[in-house]
Amino acid sequence: MGHADLVARLVEAGGLPGEWRSVFERVPRDAFVPDLVWDDDRRPVHRAREPGRWSGLVHRDAPVVTQLDDGAPDGVGYVSSSASMPSIVALMLDELDVAEGMRVLEIGTGTGWNAALLAARLGDGNVTTVEVDPVLAGLARARLARAGFRPAVVAADGMAGWPGHAPYDRVIATAAVRRVPYAWVAQTRPGGRIVTPFGTAFHNGTLLRLDVRDDGTASGRFGGDVGFMWTRSERTPHGSVEERVLPGHDHTESTTDLHPYEPVSDFDAGFAIGLRVPGMLATVVHDGAPADGRFTVYLMDPGSDSWASWRITPRPRGRYRVRQHGPRALFDELAAAYDWWRRIGRPAHDRFGLTVTPDGRQHLWTDTPDRVLDLVPDPGKERAG
Repeated sequence: MGHADLVARLVEAGGLPGEWRSVFERVPRDAFVPDLVWDDDRRPVHRAREPGRWSGLVHRDAPVVTQLDDGAPDGVGYVSSSASMPSIVALMLDELDVAEGMRVLEIGTGTGWNAALLAARLGDGNVTTVEVDPVLAGLARARLARAGFRPAVVAADGMAGWPGHAPYDRVIATAAVRRVPYAWVAQTRPGGRIVTPFGTAFHNGTLLRLDVRDDGTASGRFGGDVGFMWTRSERTPHGSVEERVLPGHDHTESTTDLHPYEPVSDFDAGFAIGLRVPGMLATVVHDGAPADGRFTVYLMDPGSDSWASWRITPRPRGRYRVRQHGPRALFDELAAAYDWWRRIGRPAHDRFGLTVTPDGRQHLWTDTPDRVLDLVPDPGKERAG
C-alpha cells in the first residue's frame, strides 16, 4: 500500500475533485508525516522499527496522530497535533475554491502537507502558512524544502493571521475555532473566502465558509461533519471525569424523563445545543458494554467547576436521576437548549450561519443573515470581562 493507492481510493470514493487530483498525485502524504506517530490506541509507531504499521497508518484515509502533549516528553498523552484525514483535506481545499494567482493564508501548518498541496497548485510565492508551535514550524519548513516547496512558513499565533503578506484571497484554518478572529477577515480581500472548522465545547464540529464583503463583514453557512483539534488558545482545559467530579462535592438531585439519545447523540441537536450552552463538555461513561444500556452522561464546565451527572438505565424506576454541582445548573441549561432547538423547528446544522462584523462580534442566524438568533452570553467571556 502506498500513496498512489490512497489517491486511487479517494478518487473512487468521489472525495477528490478533478482539479486537485494531479496535485495530490504529485505531493505524497508520506513525505510530510514524521517518522514517529501514534496509532488509534495511542501506542507509538516508529517508521524504522515497524515500517509496515507506519505505512498502513499513513496511507489510509484517516487522521494520524503526530504529536502528544505539545511535544512535552512527560505528558499524559493528550493529542496536540495530527495529519488530517486526506478526504477532509480534499473537501476543505475544494471549499476554498482557489484559482491561479490567488494568495492564500493557512492557519496551522502542522506537518506541512496541506501547505505543499497549496504551493503545488498556486506557487510558493502565493502561500503563507502560520504555525503556533515553533518546533512543528521548523520541521514542516524542512520537509517542504526537501519536497521542493518553499512557501512562507511563519512561527506565530495564527489567531492574529499574518499581516505581513496581506491581503489574501483565501484563508484556510486546519484547527477548529469557537470564534472567528476578525484579523482573518481584515486580512482578506473583499470577495475573498475563509474556510475553517468551527465548534463548541459540546460539539466539535462542522465546517464554516465565510465570504468577505466590501463593508468589512464576513458571512456564510455551516456545513459538513469535520472534527479538528482546537487552536491552542481556544481548546478546553484537559481533565477527566475523575478529576472534575469529586465525591465530596455537594449537589442537588432531581429526575427527568429526557433521554440523551437526541440531545447528546444527534449531530444537529448537539450543534445547536453547543451554541446555546457555551463551555459545556459531555462525556458518556458506560457501566460495561454499550449494549447493556447502562451509562452516565457527565456534563462539565471546567471554567466554573460545575458538573451534572445524568444516570441512564434500560428500565428506570420512574425517571432518570440527575445530580448537579456548582454555580451552573448544566443539565437544566442543556434541557432548555434542547427545548429551544425543538421549538424553532429542529433546524439542521446547515441552516445555521454566522456573520462576523468589524467590531469583532459574531452573529449567529438561521436561513438568512437577518434572522439573528438570541443566544445566551458565553459565561467564560463574562468572567474574563
